[in-house]
Amino acid sequence: MRSFPAPALPIVDDLRAKAAADPQSAIAFQGSPGANSHRAAAEARPNALPLPCFSFEDALDAVKDGRAGEAIIPIENSQHGRVADIHFLLPESGLSITGEYFMPIHHALMAKGKGPLEAAYSHPQALGQSRHYLRQRGIVPLSYADTAGAAAFVAESDDPTIAAIAPAIAAEYYGLTIVDENVEDSADNMTRFVILADKPAFLTHDPELEAMTTFVFEVRNIPAALYKALGGFATNGVNMTKLESYQIGTSFAATQFYADIIGAPGNPAVDRALEECGFYSKQLRVLGTYPMARKRG
Repeated sequence: MRSFPAPALPIVDDLRAKAAADPQSAIAFQGSPGANSHRAAAEARPNALPLPCFSFEDALDAVKDGRAGEAIIPIENSQHGRVADIHFLLPESGLSITGEYFMPIHHALMAKGKGPLEAAYSHPQALGQSRHYLRQRGIVPLSYADTAGAAAFVAESDDPTIAAIAPAIAAEYYGLTIVDENVEDSADNMTRFVILADKPAFLTHDPELEAMTTFVFEVRNIPAALYKALGGFATNGVNMTKLESYQIGTSFAATQFYADIIGAPGNPAVDRALEECGFYSKQLRVLGTYPMARKRG
């Protein structure tokens, strides 16, 4: 916890004490108070107790250790793509995805004064989402663990030439001045979050529910294995809305795929498609089935 900047520590202590009193009502998030994940936790679970964690792994561990009933983690952004490390951490966590939440993202540039500014600290995702804005103004982007933490870091610094890119509420938390608002490069900037728990949300197919299913698989080392593994989704009319690959280990000989489909196990078409995918895979693991929060297509 002491990795948080000093201005954030009293707020972190207060939120953690409240979560400790009722762990099953707590929802863990990565970042300092005032981060986008804090806002997402409050919006997705208005009655829950937000529990700040320094890293994504810490947030997942909070659920595994019983310090929180759920965790909310950003998984991809409409401008800057997938959030680094998440595709590795989710399968390793042993937790199940039980929900998703889409949140519009707006960043503010904040500092102790109004400039001139030479550098801006923020999470790499926020820096990537504001890269054109920064480049046009000659402001150097500098990486920090999270957006609100960057604001707290700037607040405790004596350097008037540095700023932070963070949600506007972070300026209130840490006593900074908002230099400019909506500094993201795209007005429709959106982040998708997933909610995780230690038990699956749905154990059986509900025909009345519009559901998403997320799974990971590693294809067998045979010609056209990926083509054949995916063929069952086409022939069974199952819509795959996301497919991403990433390397396993350092040999570059094994590739794991992360996929989202519309539908749930228990639906005959989904079951047939997953069975065929599994036949051509070394391993296939469903990470969760959960309600669709936003219409695809």
